[in-house]
Amino acid sequence: MDYRKRIQELRDILNENGYRYYVLDAPTMSDYEYDMLNRELEELEAAHPEEITPDSPTQRVGGKPLQGFTPYTHEVPLESLQDVFDDQEVREFTDRMTQTLGPDVEYSVEPKVDGLSVALEYRDGVFVRGATRGDGRVGEDVTENLRTIRSIPMVLPEKLPRLIVRGEVYMARSVFEEINAQRELEGKPLMANPRNAAAGSLRQLDPKIAAQRRLDIQVFNLQLAEGKDFRLHSETLEYLASQHFRMIPHKTLRADEVQKEIDRINDQRMEYPFDIDGAVVKVNSLSDRETLGSTAKFPKWAVAFKYPPEKKPAKVLDIVVQVGRTGVLTPKAVLTPVRLAGTTVTNATLHNQDYITQKDIRIGDTVIVQKAGEIIPEILEVDFKQRPEGTVPYVLPQTCPVCGAPVERDEDGAAVRCTGAECPAQLLRNLTHFAGRDAMDIDGLGPSLVEQLVDSGLVRNAADLYSLRAPDVAQLERMGEKSAENLIAAIARSKDNDLSKLIYGLGIRQVGEKAAKVLAMHFGTLDALMAATAEELTAIDDVGEITARCITEYLSQPQSQDLIARLREAGVNMTSQAELVDQRFAGMTFVLTGTLTNWDRKAAQAMIEERGGKVSGSVSKKTTYVVAGEAAGSKLKKAQELNIPVLTEEAFAQMLASD
Repeated sequence: MDYRKRIQELRDILNENGYRYYVLDAPTMSDYEYDMLNRELEELEAAHPEEITPDSPTQRVGGKPLQGFTPYTHEVPLESLQDVFDDQEVREFTDRMTQTLGPDVEYSVEPKVDGLSVALEYRDGVFVRGATRGDGRVGEDVTENLRTIRSIPMVLPEKLPRLIVRGEVYMARSVFEEINAQRELEGKPLMANPRNAAAGSLRQLDPKIAAQRRLDIQVFNLQLAEGKDFRLHSETLEYLASQHFRMIPHKTLRADEVQKEIDRINDQRMEYPFDIDGAVVKVNSLSDRETLGSTAKFPKWAVAFKYPPEKKPAKVLDIVVQVGRTGVLTPKAVLTPVRLAGTTVTNATLHNQDYITQKDIRIGDTVIVQKAGEIIPEILEVDFKQRPEGTVPYVLPQTCPVCGAPVERDEDGAAVRCTGAECPAQLLRNLTHFAGRDAMDIDGLGPSLVEQLVDSGLVRNAADLYSLRAPDVAQLERMGEKSAENLIAAIARSKDNDLSKLIYGLGIRQVGEKAAKVLAMHFGTLDALMAATAEELTAIDDVGEITARCITEYLSQPQSQDLIARLREAGVNMTSQAELVDQRFAGMTFVLTGTLTNWDRKAAQAMIEERGGKVSGSVSKKTTYVVAGEAAGSKLKKAQELNIPVLTEEAFAQMLASD
């Protein structure tokens, strides 16, 4: 092997993935894979020290801080730990400690939370600043976002002049699953895992968004305490617990008990509310830590044991298909029970048809299973040597297994989706969308209430909303007579909405709010739209072949026609109420930017559309005018670069007022 070539190859891989992991929070490989490649590079550089260069990933502690937050220099560096991967390396560590410190060394063994490391600073008992670890010396000031974490005390019982503690911010698994379920209902991309979700949430520029993510923290180290002396690490943890910090679980043990505790933490990892990727072993005596000191990269008095992902064989007993709330068909392998990462696994996601085809997974196969990110069971590969005769390739069904409607593959992805308008599996998502502000705008009908209505059997499709009775709704959790009456009134008001809101509320694929307005104004009635051919639809500006096909397929299905018929019977308006004032803006495209003082954005957009114009969200060479309000930003700059005419609010008002 050409070791120089391999060293450079490893550096390139690790630098790229280090950037994605630490800076972008978008890793492309597991922590374990990264650790193994880093270990290989360390060993090659140790064997060939002449090849070590300052830019090697082994010569730095961490990554660069993201732009967008003020850099913060840590007074006490937030050191990383040396990783160990088996019981032999743990024994080597404890043996070194014994040789240096004597036979009576005590260790603190703690779970290693898989989150984002931060330092919290207090002055006179008041929280004043918090920062991410960054590269260990320079991080990012995220004080305002940390203030939203309820388990971080703002005021401490004891008012030390200065106190700095270190902790790990995380998103609890239960919160992660709840937020992803909500995002699925709203049709938003799902978050990849709790660690990335926590890191992304803590780096939100808007603290309100960070607050909605319900982050938590486990404090695990005292960095600095003016006016207070401690002898042991365990004493510092007890003190910090008395100051109302949420503390990491820990045990103080002798060397011969350390590995047993590491194994126990691994066996019980799913009992913690947070994800862990290892266990930390620290010398308990603070004076011994000072004696040992640190290398250029790690403290000598601690190591982090990294748990490798377990891989075990299992047999595929069946492949079943689930229909998600957005209509996507997700295949799942039913497996013979296998114990992984402390839990018994009986199922593994197969993602989509491409995944199944690529790995050639069949019913009856023996497969190798592991937990991706220590959470989700996944199939790594098929053991083709054990494949029984007579197996056949698996193909997803052509109709929805829940409602029988045809399925179709997304144009821009691997997802196969049910097209049924009344599919029970999609009911929560469809109703939430139907009631949304940009659709039928039913005030008070949010996702949690939709779920109660569905679970109680009161609503089975959107048309059922219009037959609800206040006494029935009042019986639901957190509802009363007044709230129920308000909801019924809001549902009744929605009957008078413009046709465009109904078209958007139906949830036809590829038809957004803007397209719905164009269709409503062009056809005038829902009946006319239902009678339109694909050719008639594509003749409309902004309606392409894909959108036209989605519209005709949706409106030709019996489920869709039944839903529309029931909405009509309920008295829902199916006629466009928008009338063109004139055609002065026909063929023109406007972009609105900045804060408008005379109108809100929707009102300005409506006035443009009522006069035959279009409103776009981005500036291009096709833009006719940019209307710039106060604090206009990048769109104004781009308009100036492209020589697009820019209108003040006064100039825009004059265009509206002119004959």
